[in-house]
Amino acid sequence: MQVEEYLKPNVINQIKRLDLRAQFVVKGFLHGLHASPLHGFSVQFSEHRRYTHGDDPRNIDWRVYAKTDKYYVKKYEAETNLNGYLVMDLSHSMDYTYRQDLTKFDYAICLAAALAYLMISQQDPVGLITFNDTIRESLKPKSKRAQLPNILSLLSQAKPMGTTNFPRCTEQIASMLRHRSLLMVFSDLILDDISELDSLFQLAFAGHDIILFHILDEAEVTFPFSGNYLFEDPESGTKINSDATGVRAAYLEAIENFRSELKVRALKNRVDYVPLDTSMQFDRALTEYLLNRRARS
Repeated sequence: MQVEEYLKPNVINQIKRLDLRAQFVVKGFLHGLHASPLHGFSVQFSEHRRYTHGDDPRNIDWRVYAKTDKYYVKKYEAETNLNGYLVMDLSHSMDYTYRQDLTKFDYAICLAAALAYLMISQQDPVGLITFNDTIRESLKPKSKRAQLPNILSLLSQAKPMGTTNFPRCTEQIASMLRHRSLLMVFSDLILDDISELDSLFQLAFAGHDIILFHILDEAEVTFPFSGNYLFEDPESGTKINSDATGVRAAYLEAIENFRSELKVRALKNRVDYVPLDTSMQFDRALTEYLLNRRARS
């Protein structure tokens, strides 16, 4: 099987067990690194940081230097103590697909499971938070291998329902964080107002690292509809009969503007923004994750 096959959502959909899906994605991603612009880069770099003036040269990792021609030193235990949280949107709008094999929620679950697998493999503590209008489940970060089946069990049982309340949930999350943390947020960001994300951005100013995976269905990005079409809001149940062909251009402009504004706001607030849709292979999101971790090293 070609490496690319490991990363296609339609192939992943054929694997029913979440732990095998996670391993399949990670295997394809890691095997593909040798042919990517990240040649020589691995998840183990999270255990290193760039050599700076004042560091003891005896701590330089010469094996890493041989691969990269750059000086890295091993991080001390205090430097690697960054708690990770997978923060999963459980709102009903996530349970949507038009013609893809995976719903937005399925896609997010696969991606979160793969990231959990990566982090546990490199002994990074990782936990899980699920939310819609309030926090539904939470699992404290741990780096032991037994943590992975605990995370996968909760993810496999999670069901999208209800509406999202970002301000309330981020306030609840803030009260849970005792140490500087890495928050990996998975959501379609179906909001009444973009200002609802201000509470999330405030966590970045409090010193937490945030990666925002904005996951939309492929149809929500390309709008493949035509003629008279009945659209329904999955969370409110509101239905609108509209001329899809006539509104297509305006819709595509609106979704592009929304994603652009999110990117600008995220950058301004020191949040990493990763726009995705369910037709994309998983390596884009995983690469963004690892590059962002490398930048923080």
